[in-house]
Amino acid sequence: MTLTEPEPRTAVATHCPYCALQCGMSLTAGEGAEVEVAPRQFPTNAGGLCQKGWTSGSLLTSPARLTTPLIRLDGELRPASWDAALGLIAGKLAEIQARHGKDAVAVFGGGGLTNEKSYLLGKFARVALGTSQVDYNGRFCMSSAAAAGNRAFGLDRGLPFPLTDLADADVVLLVGANPAETMPPLVKHLERAKSLGGLIVADPRRTPTAEQANLHLTPSPGKDLALALGILHALVAESGVDQPYMDERTRGFSAVWRIASRWWPERAERVTGVSAADQRTVAAKLANARNAYILTARGAEQHATGADTVSAWINLALALGLPGKPGSGFGCLTGQGNGQGGREHGQKADQLPGYRKIDDPAAREHVARVWGVDPAEIPGPGRSAYELLDALGTADGPRALLVFGSNPVVSAPHSAHIADRLSTVEFLGCADLVLSETSALADVVLPVTQWAEEDGTMTNLEGRVLLRKRALDPPPGVRTDLDVLAGLATRLGQPAERFPTDAETVFDELRAASKGGLADYSGISYDRLRAGEALYWPVPEATHPGTPRMFLDRFAHPDGKARFVPVEHSGPAEPPDTEFPLQATTGRVLQHYQSGAQTRLVDELTEAVPEAFVEVHPDTAARAGLADGDWARIASRRGETVARVRCVPSMGIDLVFLPFHFPGAQRANLFTNPALDPTSRMPEFKVCAVKLSIVDGA
Repeated sequence: MTLTEPEPRTAVATHCPYCALQCGMSLTAGEGAEVEVAPRQFPTNAGGLCQKGWTSGSLLTSPARLTTPLIRLDGELRPASWDAALGLIAGKLAEIQARHGKDAVAVFGGGGLTNEKSYLLGKFARVALGTSQVDYNGRFCMSSAAAAGNRAFGLDRGLPFPLTDLADADVVLLVGANPAETMPPLVKHLERAKSLGGLIVADPRRTPTAEQANLHLTPSPGKDLALALGILHALVAESGVDQPYMDERTRGFSAVWRIASRWWPERAERVTGVSAADQRTVAAKLANARNAYILTARGAEQHATGADTVSAWINLALALGLPGKPGSGFGCLTGQGNGQGGREHGQKADQLPGYRKIDDPAAREHVARVWGVDPAEIPGPGRSAYELLDALGTADGPRALLVFGSNPVVSAPHSAHIADRLSTVEFLGCADLVLSETSALADVVLPVTQWAEEDGTMTNLEGRVLLRKRALDPPPGVRTDLDVLAGLATRLGQPAERFPTDAETVFDELRAASKGGLADYSGISYDRLRAGEALYWPVPEATHPGTPRMFLDRFAHPDGKARFVPVEHSGPAEPPDTEFPLQATTGRVLQHYQSGAQTRLVDELTEAVPEAFVEVHPDTAARAGLADGDWARIASRRGETVARVRCVPSMGIDLVFLPFHFPGAQRANLFTNPALDPTSRMPEFKVCAVKLSIVDGA
């Protein structure tokens, strides 16, 4: 008897579906077999993966996957055909717009969608629906950093240099960043700075990243701007500024110094809690470094003053002469998988493809020409993410909502209020992988493909465009988001050729629409990406090598100079008081991602962190009658959540921390503050006033 050798299974090179590090991995799948994940060598992860990456294949075969459209009948979601589901959505949207106007229908996207989906979603909203009401969950993630980068540099690219440049740094200052949990492979790029005593972390908590730091600064939540002013004052007082750089490459320092001159380190110490000595140490380390970087993340940005806070750190970086200097720089660590590309190509309320402004007549004319429409037909700016959700069902707000790649019932601030707004709309449609907390409320749910089941491009935190290749077939009955948008568009009267379903065809149109814009992808092609070229935007021509390091010669303002932006400290929108004496901050844990809709379905991850917890100082817990392992109620003026107590001696006496990945009564966003940054429209996720108490009967 001759045994037949099994056919070898082919490994497909791809990228992780989670954070913006976009770690390189290989997927191997066979008939009826589990999908095997293996790390591969790629610059951002250098052969490493975090626990989420290692387990990412399990969701592809999860029994929780949606595989058929669902329509709500008699209060229950029931299986339906694609034709019935798409027809119902298109009919409802057309009917609502006929009664209430074009802006009665809104679209809400996500920072995990591919560039092709982001582009076509924005086009669908503005052309097929004719609505201005389109935004995305990246408004909750990178909008403050984007606003500050645009003000200072004339352009926003999270990291304007390759991540691997950090490996040669003498000093790295991380502000509100915890990559040891949020993107662990990044930490290996910080080893040299740490070995030289130059890894500095500013964070109210002693996070796993702070544990590795040579110097941990612990500013009170919402006080980062004052800390930046104190360090800048120390830098100037000790003659640490790079005056030739400022004279040649910047404008506006005098206005910034008029504010910073009043923020001597001792004053900043009284406000922030960070010692004046430590502020002067940081200033000296940065000034004396051969290569130095300042990097911000959500801890600095998710505030009602987030754009100004990032501007304060950019001001410090400019005074040091870091941006645009080879081997040094300023950057922001993008969170979501396509958080960079997702904000460049039109799913944001005020933007058109190529990072163009929607109220710019030349931008409207260029994009309209690519789309084959009259520029006057493109709507103007719409509401930002929270404002859009808050307006649902109101007299002048949207009466219907389509959601792609987002779960605002868990991820939006004041989430019980947002869930209530969703309940008031005449129609809610969702395209989703699984029945998330938001899609469970929908009138129609459409099952769509996952990352490994489709082709598409992502733009990682460095601005590098990556081709994520299809590795396996989707389950029967599942379609891509591009198919969904095309199916809806044609039912709404659009010509089929205006909404292609092939990812490469959509990308070629995106290239044309982005040409000449700040985020110019016109020289990038699938063929170049398949050939392995490392292409960082802008890439304005087919022969252009890309731009891995930006601002080496000039910044993106017309005169080529960066702008100092004068900003003043004002503190949190909601300080603690006698009724709510504690400050709450939220964030991620290593095992979960965003709203947790995907990672909570992975057994290994839920076994590691199965429920919400609240980190609190033992003395603070004791004063509330709580001990380690008890269930606590954390309440603010907006709502309350419950979580398991973790007593952590390193926590500030007036500070509590909760992860935001959990649903239901454990949603951290039940109590978070929707106060918005006036520039970026970012909600103040990172700090609000709360009180702690025992859960009755627990």
